Amino acid sequence: MTRLFSRFRFETKLNLGIIAIVSIIALVLLPMVARMTSSALKEESKKRGSALAESLAARAVEPLLAQDYLRLRNMVGETGDIVYAFIQNSQGHVVTHSFPKGFPVDLISVNTVNTTERVHVRLLDTGQIFIYDFASPIVVAEERIGTVRIGLSKSRISATTQQLVSAIATLFGGVLFAAVALGSLFARTVTRRLAQLRTHAEEMVTGDMEFISLADSKTPCWEIMHCKEAKCPAYLDHERRCWLVPGTFCAHHACKLGPKPESCHDCPVFVQSVGDEIQDLTETFDFMAYTLREHIRGLRTAERTLTNQQRLLTTVLDMNPDLISMVDSRMIYQTANRAFAQAVGKSVREIQNMNDFHLFPEEEAERRNLEGREVLQTGSRVDRQERVETVRGIKWFHVVQIPVRDDHNHIVGLLRMDRDITNIKEYEQQLIQAQKMESIGKLAGGVAHEINTPLGVILGYAQLLQDDVPADSQIAQDLAIIEKQAKVCRKIVADLLGFSRQAQSDKLEMCFNNSVMEAISLVRHAFELDRVMIVTRLDDRYPIIYGDPEKLKQVWLNFLTNAKDSMPHTGGVIVVSTELKTPLGIVSLEVADSGSGIPPAAVKKIFDPFFTTKSVGKGTGLGLSVSFGIIKDHQGEIRVTSPLPDDFSMPDLPDGAVRGPGTVFAVDIPLDHCTDF
Repeated sequence: MTRLFSRFRFETKLNLGIIAIVSIIALVLLPMVARMTSSALKEESKKRGSALAESLAARAVEPLLAQDYLRLRNMVGETGDIVYAFIQNSQGHVVTHSFPKGFPVDLISVNTVNTTERVHVRLLDTGQIFIYDFASPIVVAEERIGTVRIGLSKSRISATTQQLVSAIATLFGGVLFAAVALGSLFARTVTRRLAQLRTHAEEMVTGDMEFISLADSKTPCWEIMHCKEAKCPAYLDHERRCWLVPGTFCAHHACKLGPKPESCHDCPVFVQSVGDEIQDLTETFDFMAYTLREHIRGLRTAERTLTNQQRLLTTVLDMNPDLISMVDSRMIYQTANRAFAQAVGKSVREIQNMNDFHLFPEEEAERRNLEGREVLQTGSRVDRQERVETVRGIKWFHVVQIPVRDDHNHIVGLLRMDRDITNIKEYEQQLIQAQKMESIGKLAGGVAHEINTPLGVILGYAQLLQDDVPADSQIAQDLAIIEKQAKVCRKIVADLLGFSRQAQSDKLEMCFNNSVMEAISLVRHAFELDRVMIVTRLDDRYPIIYGDPEKLKQVWLNFLTNAKDSMPHTGGVIVVSTELKTPLGIVSLEVADSGSGIPPAAVKKIFDPFFTTKSVGKGTGLGLSVSFGIIKDHQGEIRVTSPLPDDFSMPDLPDGAVRGPGTVFAVDIPLDHCTDF
């Protein structure tokens, strides 16, 4: 109820207050007046009834003694607006009455009066109305000769009381109406000015401060004083009262600064323009609006300048591909450029008021936070390179962090710039790798040529000596070992010569699937003997590429051999699949195995020359390096993943075979001169 009342307009509240006051007065006074009136009427009626009874008793003495019943009847009929009247004799018999239809005998004994009493009054209930019964004795010489009984209706008294109360209530209603009318006029006069003040307040809230109300109906000071002082700050000022304008001077007398100073009380301008408290409030409020308007105008001008500068700075930052961000002394982000926002997967607005722990993994956030706080504390510049592992691979950044200082040279923030130098690092690694490969190639070629001739002599003499000794002798067995190891050395020399060879391949149009199947057919039978099954999933569109069949076959054989060597002695499965990716313009090969996999540290070095995970005597470490060079020569790409992805579908292994983490080698080769069949 209180909340509902608070929503009413002020004028409505005033009217409701006036109505409530008058209504409360009426509710309090009306019952009091009704009770007082009713009591007064009752007493007056009793006095009247008593007077009638005594008067009738006095006049009935003579007719009653003379037994002139006709006269007594006429006297009873002349009693006026009464309910009934009757006269009894000394024996209590009714000698006359005013009842038209017979006398109710029960009425005789309901009210009695002594000879010593003047009148005895009793209230009777007939079941329909209430009656005041008045009994008065008829006495002659102190001897009672009869009794007079008169009945007056109480209902008539109540009706008279109701009429009187209604008249009073009508009077109160008229007073209430007049009070509401006058109160509404007064409330409208007051609330009109308050509504104007509220309107100005609403205009201020909506940003409109161009209203002028201070001197709308008042004569300005320069006209009242006939002032021509154009230098006065209040001259021609229609928006402010002169006593509200600092520095005002007047020809009449000097005015002191400040709102409504004492010296202004005798000023004609002040006397003519000053109003009541509401006007003072309105003028003070409007002056505040004027001051705010001027202040806001200055702020808007500064805002436009700052906005233009911020727009220029934002454009420059967003055009910069570097990751630029700034934090305050609490390590809370204040701003960042678009590149940084895209890197952390947020918008620039979302980044504001966040910290490193909202944007980065916990370990990286802790490292950035500690490093940033050190810069804030020491004020030193950080300039370093950083290696970061992302979902897209390894990235390198050139990180620069510098403290931001205020006008008092206090550190208030930190500016950080991360420049992506991954491509530069890749070029650097490629240059180092190229130089290393060139050096290794030259060394390998020279060593191979020097070793090849004496190695051929050793192998030749070992074979000749085997013909001169018995086949089952110890010497023959030793010579066979020499021959076997010489062949191993010759294989190493051949790999070295192949690794160092710089000649271009003889490329021609070839069927990619046929090249893969030729390599599989060469090793399938030997692999099956070792319980290693080869499963093919070749694209049935038979993609045609432009390449060197023999060199690519060497790559496939190398993949297959490495996959078989990774199997335990219980066997396993090798899955060979090809896929033509026409939209990308490539054909892909994947060789996956169920073997023991490759350690994560070894995956990064798997294509380096002379690096191998095989035991001594089982690998030279040149096979994958040579394969890498062949694929690069075909403008392709080679990748290795270990263990197998979770979604890779591996067929069932042979009985007894143990499945390991597995490895998959993937090759992508461009479709030069491609034709689909």
